[in-house]
Amino acid sequence: MKVEGCTALVTGGNRGIGQGFVEELVDAGARKVYVGSRNPDDIPDTYADYGDKIEVLQLDISNPDQVAAAAAKAQDVTLLVNNAGVFNMTTLTTAPTMDDMRSEMEVNFFGTMSMCRAFAPIIEQNGGGAIVNVLSAGGIVAVPNMGGYSPSKFAMRAASDCMRAELRHRNIHVAALIVGSVKTRMAAHIKNMKQALPRDIGKAGIFAVENNINEHDTDPHAVSVRAFLARDPHGLAESMAQRVAQ
Repeated sequence: MKVEGCTALVTGGNRGIGQGFVEELVDAGARKVYVGSRNPDDIPDTYADYGDKIEVLQLDISNPDQVAAAAAKAQDVTLLVNNAGVFNMTTLTTAPTMDDMRSEMEVNFFGTMSMCRAFAPIIEQNGGGAIVNVLSAGGIVAVPNMGGYSPSKFAMRAASDCMRAELRHRNIHVAALIVGSVKTRMAAHIKNMKQALPRDIGKAGIFAVENNINEHDTDPHAVSVRAFLARDPHGLAESMAQRVAQ
């Protein structure tokens, strides 16, 4: 599909990668972009410059009522960007409770699936379009110290493959973005590594949409992780294990 003239919804569109998507979509000629945010007051001042091209929706994707309300409001959507996510950075076996990993699965997998289920019929009734799922290099390589985050992205990667097959005959393409290190609040703990900018990921996502790419590595870090995985999967797993031991 062409992004120019489309109507998009970006979850978690108030900062980080979501903001990068919003800005790139507007610059690419999107007719309108709905910005999903848990706190509608927490949006960049620069969005005011976009006028009526931007509409902010209160949207916690783990809240079924808010997902339903967003779907009822945004009936003209042809492009859904599932960007919202949480990262609690705990371990699976030593965290005091499973609350953090449950929240990661609830938002990153079940919340994203709720959005897909709510908006697939809308995109279909509007003649087709695309769903973009913003995933992670932690969804192709198991990262032990990411707790439930890495498993949630693995699950959503598999779900993207399944939905792509399910929705193909409904003229909806599903693109999975494998994102590496990006300069955002979520990645503030990463040091000594060159990070992509949020708008770089937005550009990569638009490229994937317009070229019907199923799975796209969006930045140099994601590319290098996939190359390392292909070259030496055992060595990569050992490297991950040593990080936990440290």
